[in-house]
Parts: sequence; C-alpha cells; structure tokens
Amino acid sequence: MKPSLALFVAALPLVLSSCTQEQQNKISRTVQNWTGTNGVLEFYAGDKLVRRFIHIDKISTALGTDDKSPRSYRYGYGVLDENFNMLADAGEKKVYFEISDFGASYIFFENPR
Repeated sequence: MKPSLALFVAALPLVLSSCTQEQQNKISRTVQNWTGTNGVLEFYAGDKLVRRFIHIDKISTALGTDDKSPRSYRYGYGVLDENFNMLADAGEKKVYFEISDFGASYIFFENPR
C-alpha cells in the first residue's frame, strides 16, 4: 500500500469521529449514492399495500430554488411494480414519484434479492 493511501486509511476514523452525526450521515449517503441502492418503496392505505416502486437508486429531499431550504416532500425515480411481484416486468416503466411528509404511510428498504 502506498504511504499516502495508508495515511488516508489510518486518518479516516479520526476525521469521521470529529464529525457531527448529521455530517456522518451525509458522508454515508454520498457513498451510498455513489455505490447505488436497489431500493423498494411501498405505500399503504391502512394495512393494504397500494403502490410499490422498485429499482430505486435514491430518494432526495426537495430544496427551495432560492433559499435552498428543505421542502416538505421527497422525490425519486423507480419502476412502478403494478402486479407487486418485485420484478420489473414488460410494460412496467421507470417513473418519477413524490412523497409528502403529510400523511403518507410508506416504507423504504433495500431489496433483499
């Protein structure tokens, strides 16, 4: 291992421990966004599954155009799994979606398959 790389690897835990939890989360999301995630987003009406999106790389929080303040919704792109079989079948397309912070019952998780 090159000396500069070894120094970087050795210093990384020190740098991360001096960061706040929010800064550590941002770093983690940056690495995760770079490596990709096979996410699944499910929406429920009570206990009934009503929508499922698969093959989601990330969900982003909307920011204001002028003030860059976080908005009350998140958005992303995923394949609408119309028949709920966890597969991107013929005819099921990648679509844009938004999630409101007000009253949406949903769960986002990494596809275990």
